[in-house]
Amino acid sequence: MAIKKQRAARRTDALSKERIVEAAIEILDSDGEGALTFRTLAAHLATGSGAIYWHVANKDDLLAAATNDVIARVTADLAHGARPREAIRSLALGLFDAIDAHPWVGTQLSRAPWLAAIPQIFEGFGSRLEELGVPRDAQFDATSTLVIHVLGVAGQNAANARLHAHRSDRTAFLGEIAHQWAQLDPARYPFVHRVAPQLPEHDDREQFLAGIDLILGGIEAAHPGPSGPSARA
Repeated sequence: MAIKKQRAARRTDALSKERIVEAAIEILDSDGEGALTFRTLAAHLATGSGAIYWHVANKDDLLAAATNDVIARVTADLAHGARPREAIRSLALGLFDAIDAHPWVGTQLSRAPWLAAIPQIFEGFGSRLEELGVPRDAQFDATSTLVIHVLGVAGQNAANARLHAHRSDRTAFLGEIAHQWAQLDPARYPFVHRVAPQLPEHDDREQFLAGIDLILGGIEAAHPGPSGPSARA
């Protein structure tokens, strides 16, 4: 009886929730959300579905755990001692890169705002805005604006990944859109005509960071902190 209990304990330890989440992330990255089932996960882990259900209630629970794990890695990697503005930019870029590497994370963040990942993102931005000198009564709005920008880009990137999943040439794909824009009436869409040539070659990451800088510039202009220009470094 004691030997059986020891073997059961070893099997439970070997198949931890961490291993299950790691395997789920591998499946999601390689084949997408549609490929993640408890059957494929069990085959990937060389175990039975029942052993997985011991740790994870259902697919939604598993997706939430996988998303939280990816975001937790980003927030854990934040450099300690960085100036507030630089810490905000670093967090934003870390989130962008994580979502770019795992497009399904963008879908989950947009679909399920109750995920534990959302408070992690709010805390990461909000605590730095407080250090930046943003008044407490303005911190929620300022933080929400940053989070909305991140989640908006996350959702868009996830949609783009689904839209041209089988296209290997991003420039050609955007070139087709730019060509369509160029066919629009220039009298009605003068701005669109001017920027259409920039579309195929623009850098999504740089454009995302430009948005973060615009938001931070507005926050700092509306609520200049006591640390002054040095906080911008």
